[in-house]
Amino acid sequence: MHVSPPRRRIPLVISILSVAALVAVCCSTATADVSGSRATSPKLAGKWSGHYSGAFKGTFTLHWTQSGSILRGSIVLSSPAGTYPIGGSVHGSAITFGAVGVGATYTGTVSGTSMSGRYKAGGTTGGTWSAHKTS
Repeated sequence: MHVSPPRRRIPLVISILSVAALVAVCCSTATADVSGSRATSPKLAGKWSGHYSGAFKGTFTLHWTQSGSILRGSIVLSSPAGTYPIGGSVHGSAITFGAVGVGATYTGTVSGTSMSGRYKAGGTTGGTWSAHKTS
């Protein structure tokens, strides 16, 4: 006696394999998109010199250390004169940092050995800033 396999199993197996293949393709595409969208943080550790204008005018020097996207260091301002602790972060080309001692926050972009943007002091007044890496 010869028993042939039921015909219903073949379409079911094909459907299951198709779904498995679709899931595999989607997962690999999602992984590629996630890893492809991660922007590496530029290397900002070192000394930067710059100037600012607007509500306050003057020059500054930044001394950064960097751990991944986290920035820590000090800023030396000409006005108000002094050295202040500073912290911030960089994600891709976007940078944000602040000097708590003077109530200033900075936002901007980094490109190679230069960066620039806007600052706010006291939450309301502000202006522009720019800097370049010196070491």
